Amino acid sequence: MTRREGGISGAVAKYGRALFGFIRARVPTDADAEDLLQDVWAQLSSQPEVEAIGQMSGWLYRVARNKIIDRYRKGRTEALEDLAVEDEDGEWSMAELFLAVEDEPDLRMLREAFWLELEDALAELPDNQRLVFVQNELEEKTLREIAEEQGENIKTIISRKRYAVQHLRERMETIYHELTGL
Repeated sequence: MTRREGGISGAVAKYGRALFGFIRARVPTDADAEDLLQDVWAQLSSQPEVEAIGQMSGWLYRVARNKIIDRYRKGRTEALEDLAVEDEDGEWSMAELFLAVEDEPDLRMLREAFWLELEDALAELPDNQRLVFVQNELEEKTLREIAEEQGENIKTIISRKRYAVQHLRERMETIYHELTGL
């Protein structure tokens, strides 16, 4: 057995079960999870230097996440723009879709794709901007409360939120357009 085969078979043995569980939690059927897992192993086997991958588990999970998102993007069956709503400012929002409680498999996969992208986009922000955005938008704290907790000027907090929103809009615009066709 060559080093290359050892690297791939070692990765399959070490990460196969956990990776399948990760994928299965994000797709509607076992068959879909198995297909995606095979795609991950195929991509690993096509790497010219498997041993050069520094963090194998991180690499495998990133590939799996991307495969899940790609599968969803290719397999959408209904017009997602029908699910988007126009707010009072005339801007399109998919908030209702992403926060919906419905457990339809297609909507669940769409929410997963969105939250994975948002998670990646948030990770790109400086810590202070990410904290303000998360506390204000996801934890529903007011900007004034955040300023008081952090001992910062309210204008500083507003500025951090504005920069975070600008970055997230730019970063998430692509997935929004891909998913909605708008």
